[in-house]
Amino acid sequence: MSQVKKLLIIGSVWPEPNSSAAGTRMLQLISLFKEEGFIVTFASPAMNSDFMVDLELEGVVKQTITLNSSSFDDFVKELNPSIVLFDRFMMEEQFGWRVSENCPDALRLLDTEDLHCLRVARQKAFKEKRPFVEADLLVEEVAKREIASILRCDLSLMISEYEMELLRGIFKIESSLLFYLPFLSEGMSNVDKLPSFEERKNFIFIGNFLHEPNWNAVQYLKESIWPLIKKQLPDAILHVYGAYPSQKVLQLNNSKERFIIKGRAANAYEVVRQARVVLAPLRFGAGIKGKLLEAMQCGTPSVTTTIGAESMHGGLPWNGFVTDDPLVFAKDSVRLYDDRSTWLQAQKNGVDIINLRYLRELYEDDFIEHIKNLQVNLQQHRLNNFMGSLLQHHTLKSTMYMSKWIEEKNKV
Repeated sequence: MSQVKKLLIIGSVWPEPNSSAAGTRMLQLISLFKEEGFIVTFASPAMNSDFMVDLELEGVVKQTITLNSSSFDDFVKELNPSIVLFDRFMMEEQFGWRVSENCPDALRLLDTEDLHCLRVARQKAFKEKRPFVEADLLVEEVAKREIASILRCDLSLMISEYEMELLRGIFKIESSLLFYLPFLSEGMSNVDKLPSFEERKNFIFIGNFLHEPNWNAVQYLKESIWPLIKKQLPDAILHVYGAYPSQKVLQLNNSKERFIIKGRAANAYEVVRQARVVLAPLRFGAGIKGKLLEAMQCGTPSVTTTIGAESMHGGLPWNGFVTDDPLVFAKDSVRLYDDRSTWLQAQKNGVDIINLRYLRELYEDDFIEHIKNLQVNLQQHRLNNFMGSLLQHHTLKSTMYMSKWIEEKNKV
């Protein structure tokens, strides 16, 4: 391990904290490592975007890399990072074998964000109009790839306790390969500084439209839930915000029905804190939902589904209501919008959830200590993970030759 502490993050996209919770999460991880004195390099094969964060302002070195190119080998060997963090399992598939070959002593971390195989399996079950069962995961192709990636890495960062249980129970992943690190938040103490019940108005949905569960939720609102709400609240408006709205999203805009597609929010926090209620009728998905955590941070109660609230509040009362019945969803939304005392209690519940489950100080020291211990005991840790070393061996061979073949083909 090099004397200078270096973290290399290999990202599928450049971080966009104003577009998705994943971008915010990445900046949180960068902050944790920078406070520990790491020099952070963020590398990605993605094109630049208009909404990507200025990494230089964050004190991070930005590096463009190429898929299926030995130029990455030269880059990573020269950088010689102490730790390599993959932001998706697909990035570990692409670059993990190169990291292993050129920097064998680097600690390899995977930030799962959410279990992709869980999201995909739930979406398939939804489209097939049947309940999702955990056994669906065992036949899901994405699961085979994602679990292999988790096994090849030294540690996977998990944001959902339910998903940790799935990995241990369904896939028999050892606890030593998993670490619970949810979204991190500053504490909330004085909600008096937030807009009051009387100062707020209207409903809001917010979510990146490149994420299929968000688009489905907006369709559900439009077709089934909003018609029930607007009958009882003739003056209320639903504002739908989200990055990257497609034409099919924009076509849902209807001022007569008070269903307004707003597109990307210049300041997501500001629009959420001005709304009275967040609606999030998610019918499939995985992980914990950044939009609902943000609602709590803004003091804005929400109505969501069991999948929306999954792994977010432990045994604490929800920041509003949780239901999978569209009729009940509409009724609860109206009650939360109209009843000040119900709204205030829901807001308090959200503050409690933030302070008891998402405080940065609850996790940061344990996380850094765990990383340090892994670095010191890395050889034994890898010996204990025989399945991971087995997969690493075979992946190194198969993926290496496939990648080299593609590189040669590209030259031609």
